[in-house]
Formats: sequence, structure tokens, C-alpha cells
Amino acid sequence: MMCNPAPLSPSPSAPAPARPYIEFREVSKSFGDNHVLGRVSFNVMPAETVCILGRSGVGKSVSLQILMGFLKADSGRVIVADQDITHFTEEQMEAIRKKVTMVFQNGALFDSLTVGENVAFPLRESGGLSEEQIYEIVDGLLKMVGVEQMRDLLPSDLSTGMKRSVAIARALAARPECILYDEPTTMVDPLMAQLLGDLIKRLKIQLNLTSVVVTHDMRLAHKLADRVVFLHEGEAIFFGTYADMEKSPEPIIREFLALDELKIEA
Repeated sequence: MMCNPAPLSPSPSAPAPARPYIEFREVSKSFGDNHVLGRVSFNVMPAETVCILGRSGVGKSVSLQILMGFLKADSGRVIVADQDITHFTEEQMEAIRKKVTMVFQNGALFDSLTVGENVAFPLRESGGLSEEQIYEIVDGLLKMVGVEQMRDLLPSDLSTGMKRSVAIARALAARPECILYDEPTTMVDPLMAQLLGDLIKRLKIQLNLTSVVVTHDMRLAHKLADRVVFLHEGEAIFFGTYADMEKSPEPIIREFLALDELKIEA
């Protein structure tokens, strides 16, 4: 007599693979006859830091402006937070900019507001908080980025590096899922560059932030990058880990790495 086999219990379903938080899909951008980006593709996973490297004028900052919707791609697709923003209107981009914020090279602080008021600005814009709650958050953010003693100063009283730290605190006040950094260590001394790099790395770990860092600073990229995009003459000639980039035979990448070694020796 044959027995019916016992029904197989369903195997536990594997968790769905994470989807990229940001995707560039063959993105191109030109300004007249100047072809800045040509069919560039890369992605950024949630809680990952991707550094965009390359010489000046290769489209690093343009890539960030496309992600923020300040510029539109000529072709290709741009995905941010599971939404195709390629043809989003300015009004539609407002919702994206609540999730993704940008720290500009110049800090973009309001000159007439104190440091504390600058950081409080996005909290007041979002509403729902008392003044006591706002200043409690502001003090916490300024302490987190190491400039709590500068709350009552104006931006004109700060060094370039300190302005960047305040700009990061203001970006965090918006409670973003992702921060884009445009050349965070440009025009600061080596010690401040190291402190800013440490800060960006610590924030990623503590807050689980997704980050994109545009830089020409190889040491910063080495410290921060889970993966690297290297742009050259409008193309992404490398996309992968920093360790794999160090093995790349591409002449321009070898040149960047060699120059960085010279700086360290100096």
C-alpha cells in the first residue's frame, strides 16, 4: 500500500534583493558643442557611498545637478528613490529634494543668518516643531559636526572648512535619506580635509545615509567609497570598488593614483 507523500512545506522566501537608491542609465548631457556626459551609467545602493572621480570639467558636478533636477539629461534615464525623475517638473522635484539634499562647494549658507539660524531653517520650513524643539535639534546637529561653539556666529566669521561643516548640519536638519557632496575638501587645509572626511564617514555609519561624493581627492575617495565612478572625456571609464580601481590599467587612472602617491611622499 502506497502512502501519499507528505506535502512539502514551503521554503522560506529569500529576502528580495535591495534595489538601487540612485541609477544613472546611459545619461548624456551637452552644453552646445561641449559634450559633458556620454551614455554614463552607474548606481548607488541604499546606505552606500559612491565617489565620482575625475579631472575638472568631466561632468562630476553636472551629475549631481542632474540628480537634484537643477539640470535635465539630454537622453537616458535618472532614477532616484524608486522614481524615474528624468522628466520631473520643478514641483515634482520638491518631494525628491525632501529625501535627497546637497552640500554645495560654497556651503550656500544664508549670509544674514547665524550658524544656528541656518541649521534651523529647514526645520522651520517643515513645520510642526516648537522653538524649544528646534534649538534642541540644532544644538545636537552642531555638536555632531563639531561646531557647537559657533552657533551664534555669522557665516562670514567662519573658515571654508567650518562653513562646510555647518552646511552638512543644515543638510541633516532636513532628515534626508541621501546626501550629495560637491567637492567637500576643495580649498581647505589638509587637517580640515581629514576632519570633513571623518565626519562624512561617521554620519554614513551612524545614520545609515546613502551618499554620493564628487571629489578629485583620491585619499578622500579611499576613505569613503564603497564604490567609485571614474569619469574621463564624458565617459564612465571605471565603476567598481576602490581596490579594483587600483588594479585598473587605464592610463588616466594610473596617472591619478601616481600623483596621489607623490602627494603622500611629499
